[in-house]
Amino acid sequence: MITGAGSGIGRATARTLAARHARVVLAVRDLDRGRAAAADLPGRAEVRRLDLADLSSVRAFAAAWPEPVDLLINNAGVMMSPPDPTVDGFEPHFGINHLGHFALTNLLLPQITGRVVTVSAGGHQAGTLDLDDPHRRNRPYRPFAAYAQSKLANLLFTAELQRRLTASGSAVLATAANPGLAATNLLSHGGSRAARWTNALLRPLSQTEEGGARTTVYAATADLPGNSYISPGGVTQSRGRPKVTTPSKAARDPELARHLWNLSESMTATTFPLPLRSGS
Repeated sequence: MITGAGSGIGRATARTLAARHARVVLAVRDLDRGRAAAADLPGRAEVRRLDLADLSSVRAFAAAWPEPVDLLINNAGVMMSPPDPTVDGFEPHFGINHLGHFALTNLLLPQITGRVVTVSAGGHQAGTLDLDDPHRRNRPYRPFAAYAQSKLANLLFTAELQRRLTASGSAVLATAANPGLAATNLLSHGGSRAARWTNALLRPLSQTEEGGARTTVYAATADLPGNSYISPGGVTQSRGRPKVTTPSKAARDPELARHLWNLSESMTATTFPLPLRSGS
């Protein structure tokens, strides 16, 4: 199951896994785009609507899913988006990139049997997380800072999810991936002038969608310990063969991860559904 699989890295990830004979579920906001992507896949695929900017859509999606899920890939996201709030009033980067996936994962977790992969980014290294103002209502809105915060949140979520999975005795793994620079439509999602200029500048330096998907596929299929972070192996981590890398110091802060988890539970009205051992 791959969120945002109608285009970009999500579509390339779906294509790679379908070519390996996986049955792929494309969880997409735009059904027409999802169906077009599914029609181009070499194996079995189905399309279901999921809008991560609307928690009611997340709940409906999870409630309607009747089967086990071997692999959940939290891939969808926005970058350089204007500050238009989500349906639930969240800042769009934090709401879509983090909170939507947080809720989806917890709601589906009783059915997940293998692995949860969350797509972060090298930009998380510039991120700071203000738990008193995660929606950036009390400071000037800077799209890249909001994006970087959400990508940091993705890694903190992965770390705390793995801690909880281990404490519950679950064999499910949580890993994260950094796609590096890839020529996708992510930067133009918000439609801002800054996004268009940034996209134009970075596109000549970027790898293909398929290149960007390699770290996600590796995080999904390689023999890895939980909470592994996979990035391109090049010097700048913008391209190259996938390898295990170390995220920023902030992304490795267990107390920050726990506080973010508690805040995310209150914002989404979802909780970790598996029983934890005493003292965990």
